[in-house]
Amino acid sequence: VQLQASGGGLVQAGGSLRLSCAASGRTFRRYVSGWFRQAPGKEREFVAGISWSGRSTDYADSVKGRFTMSRDSAGNTVSLQMNSLKPEDTAVYYCGAVNPGWYPADQNVRDHNKYDYWGQGTQVTVSS
Repeated sequence: VQLQASGGGLVQAGGSLRLSCAASGRTFRRYVSGWFRQAPGKEREFVAGISWSGRSTDYADSVKGRFTMSRDSAGNTVSLQMNSLKPEDTAVYYCGAVNPGWYPADQNVRDHNKYDYWGQGTQVTVSS
């Protein structure tokens, strides 16, 4: 599967952005998917995820209540709606996909080392 991320940009603190990640080759219904971010000098960190069933979502504590991850009904696109953005949300954001393998239908994956596919990053910059 190939992933293509889009939607990053520059926004003031308190503003909103919506990131999208389109899959080609296969749909997200066959993969666990997630959004990660990486700020300069820091490791890639989990932001949000959706299980391959689409029934379960998971969020990092730092974004819970502000970010919402969703998947369209066809499974072609996953999105990350980011509200109440803060300067500390500034990073390059990546979407990823994991071959479901033995993962239960409603399990999410927070470990970036387990991801098999990545989209190119999209920069999100939040000014104070």
